[in-house]
Amino acid sequence: MLKMKKFFVLVMVMLLTFSLVACNGSSQTNSENTKPTTKVNENGEIDTSEFVNITMMALGDKPTNGQLEKVMEQVNAKLEEKVNAHLEIKWIEWADYMTKYNLTLASGEPVDLIITATDWLDAWGNAQKGAFMDITELLPTYAPKTWEEVSDESWEQTKYNGKIVMMPEDSFTQWVNHGFFYRTDWAKEFGINEPIKDFETLGKYFQGIVDNKPGVIPWDTPGTNVTTAWGYTTSYSDQIELPIATGVFPIYWGKSADDPYTVVSPVFEDLFVDYAKMMKDWADKGYWRSDVLNYKGDTRALFQAGKTGADQHHTETFSTLRPQMDVKQPGSEIDMFAWSDTRNNLISMSITHGATAVGAHSKNPERALMVYDLLRNDEEIYKLFNYGIEGVQYEIVDGKRVRPEGYDETKDSFASNFWGGRVDKFEVPSSDRWEGMPEIYEEYDKIKKPFPYGQFVFDSTPVEAEIAALSQVTAQMVPAIAFGKAGDPEKAVEDFRKRLEAAGYEKVQKEIQKQMDEYKKLVEG
Repeated sequence: MLKMKKFFVLVMVMLLTFSLVACNGSSQTNSENTKPTTKVNENGEIDTSEFVNITMMALGDKPTNGQLEKVMEQVNAKLEEKVNAHLEIKWIEWADYMTKYNLTLASGEPVDLIITATDWLDAWGNAQKGAFMDITELLPTYAPKTWEEVSDESWEQTKYNGKIVMMPEDSFTQWVNHGFFYRTDWAKEFGINEPIKDFETLGKYFQGIVDNKPGVIPWDTPGTNVTTAWGYTTSYSDQIELPIATGVFPIYWGKSADDPYTVVSPVFEDLFVDYAKMMKDWADKGYWRSDVLNYKGDTRALFQAGKTGADQHHTETFSTLRPQMDVKQPGSEIDMFAWSDTRNNLISMSITHGATAVGAHSKNPERALMVYDLLRNDEEIYKLFNYGIEGVQYEIVDGKRVRPEGYDETKDSFASNFWGGRVDKFEVPSSDRWEGMPEIYEEYDKIKKPFPYGQFVFDSTPVEAEIAALSQVTAQMVPAIAFGKAGDPEKAVEDFRKRLEAAGYEKVQKEIQKQMDEYKKLVEG
């Protein structure tokens, strides 16, 4: 009887495996075997007589106040009129977003448009795995305006194996360099009268809160936010981050802007020991809560409520947070300590920091491109999809977007998180945006260095297992080091290094260096 049960289980496993393989095989060829719903007729006109639904994969928690549906109703009415299609957003929630994002792409699900990025969403890794469609030949016909406006040089930075696999967000001005937001009014109370430009002064500010602001946690953050490791590396070295994902912290960096093709790691330098010691000291002094590694609170909301002294994010967030604080904490003043402030270590934005790809298993790639072309180049649709409904989400007064009278953030807010095709030509400055941003941009322009990895595509095939192992190690060990919860700092870093070495650190470094040497030859001719 036992043998019969084992035999039955074995047969069921074999049948399930066969069915999964069959399903996977059919999904991989779906776009090739399906009759196109969009084609060019004998007169050279695009035939869109068959209605289609287009899906777009976007990052973020789906809005729940009903405004998304109301806006999309108007967007889709216009899309149906122009290209006989509707658009539906498929949301990848922020919690464990990278895992969900990559699993969705690996599943073979026929998503049409995919928001991606080469520096924070592993676009090249997914392109290598066949997640994106080659759209080189489709673009001139089905996204003609985008095709014309993107320069040849920029298209080169979207190619994998010589084929265009994404459309860049190359015509949108933004800076997403990270740092800390802090209360300058509080800093002045503590005798800090100059802008904070290094971690040491930030520590003095945190101590001032401990000493003078009872009940306020200097930085009340979730333990998943380990960006101080990035920040310390940027602030106290010339190293620049490589676009290679290794989990919660990038292990491999370029040596400097002057020598970007030499692969190094801050983890294996004294720098990281110094960082670990500082974080242990900060933890001991109470600069964050003792249960930080299990905490999941909203730091920004606490900062705006005056219950914490710092928030951590990038320049674009600061641009809107500053005027928000004037409303939520009248009389407060805030500033930003950007990681680049310490030694001017600032690299220009990649044009593929935001991009849009077409899914390899899309059933309607032609129509998907037509929809994208409208989202990016039709002013009326652009404003709807990015700002919402005029009169509900915004009004335009003196050339700026303002909130309508009676606007309620909870009931009326809208977001589509379209971070893959914004363009300056249709942007309307918001009254919520701090007017001092042009001066900050001007200062950044003075010190920025060119992004050196625009055409570097790392082939991870030879070291996929090792990278997976390295990512697991960083996930396990970096948060504890970043928040001073790993015991003795020197021993913690030593253990971290040993774990990385056992996971294949050296093999991966050699492979990256090998490919970087080849890339250097290509770039330098």
